[in-house]
Amino acid sequence: MNDTADRAELTIDGRRLSYLDFGGTGRPLVALHGHLSEGAVFTHLAQAVGSEWRVIAPDQRGQGASERADDYSRDGYLGDLLALLDHLGLDRVVLLGHSLGGINAYQFAARHPERVAAIVDVEGPAALGLDGKNPLSFLLGLPYDAPTRDELVAGLGPAAPYFADRLRQNADGSWRLPFHPQDMYQSEELVHGDHWADWTASSCPALLVHATDGVGALPAGLVGEMVGRRPGTTAVQLDSDHMVPTTAPDALAAAVREFLTALTQ
Repeated sequence: MNDTADRAELTIDGRRLSYLDFGGTGRPLVALHGHLSEGAVFTHLAQAVGSEWRVIAPDQRGQGASERADDYSRDGYLGDLLALLDHLGLDRVVLLGHSLGGINAYQFAARHPERVAAIVDVEGPAALGLDGKNPLSFLLGLPYDAPTRDELVAGLGPAAPYFADRLRQNADGSWRLPFHPQDMYQSEELVHGDHWADWTASSCPALLVHATDGVGALPAGLVGEMVGRRPGTTAVQLDSDHMVPTTAPDALAAAVREFLTALTQ
């Protein structure tokens, strides 16, 4: 595995999809980030699983270095993932995903079971948003861009600490967020729903990683139901909030490494 990842891209319907490839000759593991994040969040994990696994982490549509899409539907996300696997010539992979990425992972496995050897679902529920609330509604009050970095940071207000280290500079010298607030609000709306049929559709080994506390963490009752209704699923609880890849990177890496080791035995 490379100490640092190589950044590459492919074009899907005229739109750039960027991804990080940590290299090596190990088995492929594709890691899918959640909303308001990007593939680099899995750098620590890629280093932790070592040479046995080749970690590939895309910036999902409209986030990080990937270009904005016309829509953020379920089919759109899953189509991007299929295009990435085909582009890289990967016939069968382990899919790991956090939150939005976890849902994308198990929905892709439901539709393309022959392409998925195992799933690691980190805080991706089998049903969400059924109360109609959108937790990303706060984004609608944020600016997308500004002439200078300082102006953009000031405009972000209390949200600035969460995004200031990932702001992008445009070719004209202006600055922007690594996502468009309206895009992510729409994406959250479109990931809401009852996805139990997808969660239970695949039969490959699955690890369900859930946090102990914090806003958005999977409820214990839902975790038990997800394990009980899908054979071949095990769960591990980590002392973290919902943002597991950033708040508990060591614990996540240890849990994933143990799961991956069992797959090869």
